[in-house]
Order: sequence, then C-alpha cells, then structure tokens
Amino acid sequence: MSDELHHECGVVAVYHLEGDEVSPLCPVQGPDEVSRLMPRMLLDVQNRGQLSTGMTSYNPDRDQLLKTYRKLGTVSEAFRLNHKAKAESIMRNYAGRAAIGHVRYATCGEDDVTYAQPFERHHLQKHKWFSFAFNGQLANYAALRDKLLAEDDHHLTRQSDTEIIMHEISRELSGDRRPSLIEIMAAVSTRFDGAYSLALLNAQGEMLIARDPLGVKPMCYAIEGPLLAAASESVALLNLGFQPESIRSLEAGEAITVVDNKVSIERFTERRRTAHCFFEWIYFANVASTMDDRGVYLSRKALGEELARMETIPKGDDLIVVPVPDTSKAAADAMAYSLGVPSVEGLIRNRYAGRTFIEGGAGRVAKAAAKYTPLPEVLRGKRVLLVEDSIVRSTTMRVLLDRIREVGGAKEIHVRVACPPIIAPCFYGIDMSRIRELFAPQFVEKGLPSEEMFALMAAELGADSLRYLPVESISRAVGKPADQLCRACITGDYPTPWGQKLYQVALDNYHNHAEADAERTYEAAATTAG
Repeated sequence: MSDELHHECGVVAVYHLEGDEVSPLCPVQGPDEVSRLMPRMLLDVQNRGQLSTGMTSYNPDRDQLLKTYRKLGTVSEAFRLNHKAKAESIMRNYAGRAAIGHVRYATCGEDDVTYAQPFERHHLQKHKWFSFAFNGQLANYAALRDKLLAEDDHHLTRQSDTEIIMHEISRELSGDRRPSLIEIMAAVSTRFDGAYSLALLNAQGEMLIARDPLGVKPMCYAIEGPLLAAASESVALLNLGFQPESIRSLEAGEAITVVDNKVSIERFTERRRTAHCFFEWIYFANVASTMDDRGVYLSRKALGEELARMETIPKGDDLIVVPVPDTSKAAADAMAYSLGVPSVEGLIRNRYAGRTFIEGGAGRVAKAAAKYTPLPEVLRGKRVLLVEDSIVRSTTMRVLLDRIREVGGAKEIHVRVACPPIIAPCFYGIDMSRIRELFAPQFVEKGLPSEEMFALMAAELGADSLRYLPVESISRAVGKPADQLCRACITGDYPTPWGQKLYQVALDNYHNHAEADAERTYEAAATTAG
C-alpha cells in the first residue's frame, strides 16, 4: 500500500479449562502454562501492530492473580525470543492457565509503553480486578472523554480511548453490583459508537471475548477439547494446530464467556446490520486468514480478476505485471493470469527498513526509497502494469514511479489500483483521520468523468496511466453484499452516527483549511460534532 496504513492492533486470547484432559495443542509444561502460547499467537497477528506488545495471564496459585507484561517493540523484541534464557524467564514468570495478548499501532495516544495494552485495573475485590485488550477505535471518544471529565472529580492520565473503555467497564462494576460479563458488555455497548473487538480477563479467572455490534473489527475463535483460543485473525488459530473446520468468526454483537469453567456464546446486543471493514480483506489481514467465511486470498485474487476485466493496454512481449510487495501480489498474479501476461517481481521489499524513526515529509520519501529496490534486469525496456492494493497519501507511489523509471529503466508505467479511490477518513481504527492527508479527494471533488479524473491523477503521480476499481467491485470480490460492509473511506457513508458526524467535521475543516497537524479529527471534535 502506498504510504502504508496502520491498523490499531491485534488481540489474542487463550484459556485451558480445568479437568483431567490435557489439550494436545498445549505446551509440554501443561495447562497451567497455556500462556506460553501467547508469543506464537501474537507473532501471527504482528502485521496488525509493531509499536508495542503485551500480555496478561491468570494464575489462581500465585498472589498476583493477574500479571501483566508490556513492552515497546515487536513480539520478538518484547519477549526476547532471540535469547532463550530470557524468553524462558518471562514465560515462567507470567505462567497461567488463561491469558490475553495484544500488539499495537497507535491511532490514538502516544508512542510510549504506558499506552501499551493490555490495560490492567487493580482492585481489592477480585471481580473488579480485570485486564483487557482491544482492537479498534471509538468514534465518540472525545464525547465520552469530556463527559467523564465533567463528572465529579475525574481525571484521565492518557489521551486514549482504551482508558475510556476501562473506566466505562469499571463504572458497571461500581458499588455492590455484580453484573455478569455479558451484562457489562450489553451496558457499555450502548454508550460506544465505533468499532472494537476485545478480550477481558478478571481475577476470578473469568474471560470475555466480544465483537462490536456491527462486526467492523474481526474476531475468530476455536474450541477443541479443553482449549479455547481467540484471535483477530484465523491464521493465529490455524498455526496453533486447530482444525480449519473448528475455526469460526464470532458474530457481530456476540461474546464468548468463560465463567465457572464453562464456555458460553451469547448475544449482548440485538441483531442488526453488519458493517465488516472491507480493508481487512484487501490489505490488513494476513493472506492466509479467513474472516466471516471469506478467505483473504480469494478476495484479493478476485480483485485482480476485476482489474483484468477492465484492462485496455494492448498486449505484447514487452508487457509485464509487477506487484507492489507484499499485499498486492495475489491481485497482481490473478490479473496477470487472466490477461495472459507474465507477473514478475520487479520490486523487492527490504523487510528490515520498515521500522524507522524518520518522520515528516522528507522522512516519508527517504523511508519509501529505502523500502523497495527496483530490478533493472526485470524492468528495463518494459511496459509495466504496476498493481497496488490502494493509494492513500501517494508519497510512496511517487517515489516508486521515479525509481522504477530511473533505476529500473521501465519504458512505461501504468498504475492499477485494486481498490476504489479513498476519499474519506477512517474513524474506526485505521490511521487516516484527516481529508487533507488523502490523495484522491482533490481530484474526486472536481466532478470529472472517471477517465479524465484518472488522467489528471496519473499526471500528478508521474504515471503513464492510472486506473482504480469501481466501488461496486468491492462487494463482489469480498463476497458480501454492499450493505454488510463498511465502505466509508470510499463512499463517505459511515455505519454509525458519530462516524457520520466526524466526517462532516472533517469536510468542514478541509474546505476551511482548518485541519490541524497536531490533532486527529476524533480527538478534537467532541464539541464541534455534537
């Protein structure tokens, strides 16, 4: 993806139920150390966040019933996986028969360890002592924040919707009330506008795994024998050894609970329309994952076939298809196969250049240049169909086009985007909250016919031609009706009231040239959007 987008995070959970049976998927140390599965599961959702890593385990046989470990960095860095003795020490110290884990990329809050998840809330009473991790974003974060601060003598220590969620859950546990986990989830969901999947573990050994009422964010689970596991993506469960047929997606508005050693799956809100994020299939999710009964690979393959049906460039021995690594490869291969044109690796991604502290406009350019290496022996003298999964800010695409032409020696470059133009921000957990950040809106608002608009875009980027997929191609490729998908970033039609309010704020700021560099729309817009 040009100017790679970042998802907020990934969530995993595992629970070994009590009894004589031991799961064959469990480590050799036995059910009381099922938490040892955490690093492996988190590695499989590492694509969803590389800023911080954390886990909380539950062990009834230690004084610290819940114990939380959080570090900045990747899973390998945080759990010291390259140092056997140190990794073993961490696993032994945090051993438990239940655990939740998290990987994070910041769309809200700062880049320091205090924002790392899980968040743990200590309390003298065990049912009020809990830890939780979540993936997503509350569109009404600022309104909830301001309401909390206006009540009594409240204080918030972080600019994060994670802390808001923690306080809202705590509110349900206040006083002498003893609500069930499902009742807590039902109550807080009426106050949350946005997208979330979460895992919660309390000091009584109870676990909750929930998916938002619209199913915007994914959550998969599997139960085999005494072992329950859940993750943002199915690949984390498949790689643990669960059989594919036992892995399912949690339905929108459903929650799994473990209470008194029994697993239940219940609804915490009434059934309504779904709004699954289509970006999961075309970009965010691991290509080996399946979500809501649709494989990611098959969706990307279908997008490539959609591109092929639209293609008008004459064939010839000098025509090649080149994917922008890595998420575009399935679409590029399918497009090339349908056209009868070679799909070749003309760009090699340097996997060790992605984590950098270079920031700002010049930093983005330098980072993009360092990330991809064109191959002159593949590209020289060729007409290139360059396949990208989406274009967001366009900085990376501009750099790629320059390098493919200057270093690679390509004769022509025709950009093909396996996604419609991104015209609107995301307020549900993708790191783009201001219209000014986006490449397409300035062209779309001209109201030109598609071919004229694409020609202007191509000229701006430095491509010989450019073509996007139409909006209707998304539901065909994902295999879901349009009204079951969140397509807000390509249509401006948001599935929640606060999403739509924030979009209007973003539009007003964009047209009034009032978008502040320091604030994301959802962090500053409580009063404006109200």
